[in-house]
Amino acid sequence: MALVDLQQLRLLSRHRLKLKGVLAAEKNRLHKVLNDAGIRLGGVVSDIHGASAQAMIEGLIAGQPLTVLVGYARGRMKAQCPELRQALDEPLSERHRLLLDELHQHIRFLEQHLQRLEQQLLAGMAPYQRQWQLLQTIPGIDGISAAMLIAEIGVEMSRFGRAERLGCWAGRCPGTHESAGKRKAVRTRKGNRVLRQVVCEIANAACKTQSQFKGKYQALVIRRGHKRSIMAVGHKLLPVVYAVLNTDQPYRDPEIDYEALVVAKNAPRWLRALKKYGYLNRSRSVAA
Repeated sequence: MALVDLQQLRLLSRHRLKLKGVLAAEKNRLHKVLNDAGIRLGGVVSDIHGASAQAMIEGLIAGQPLTVLVGYARGRMKAQCPELRQALDEPLSERHRLLLDELHQHIRFLEQHLQRLEQQLLAGMAPYQRQWQLLQTIPGIDGISAAMLIAEIGVEMSRFGRAERLGCWAGRCPGTHESAGKRKAVRTRKGNRVLRQVVCEIANAACKTQSQFKGKYQALVIRRGHKRSIMAVGHKLLPVVYAVLNTDQPYRDPEIDYEALVVAKNAPRWLRALKKYGYLNRSRSVAA
């Protein structure tokens, strides 16, 4: 029964990945149509799909004047009003407006479907609540990525035997090409492409956290580049996933002093309790 449940969860997770690819393509196409119309909004805002930029695009589609469009700027973007006026001060043809409207509606449609799929995927984690929460203790893994990992590899690690086999099955183990005692660069092996994509997304997020994965990435990126470094971090992540699920214990990063974190969190409460019951004053008088 559990295998059938995981198989159905894989259908949801893989369809979600397909929709994410379509959504990314539609967003890029919308950006391209804006550039074709002479509206260089992407050169001013950091995220063309943020709240302010989306409000401006909706205003362009509705044919609102420039003063109204610039008024949609929020937060730090308000300081860029002169640049926004220059980027938006371009007449928009009816064909460009029609295409922008179609793309905008399609993007909203895809986002709604993605949200519904994610809700169903998270609801399917009820039988695996313990493992789902444990995976989220690993840096870079959120609720959705933890659910996708469980859908792809399950929760029983005995089927893999050891962590190396999980990495090999996922295609994360590097190939070997050695000749005359020299190891030469080769491509990674074939494996579960869905799991490989999920692990790469997790590795990108883990590189931005204060953990051993950030140190691994920074040590490699200078001489190996971003993509190869992400592959290496993903190769380091899978044994951690295996260990967390196999031992049923939360992740503890070797580069984080958990004892210091506990002391920093509880020290004010401890000091108040010592002062309340007279131990703090007593120790000072004895020392004097």
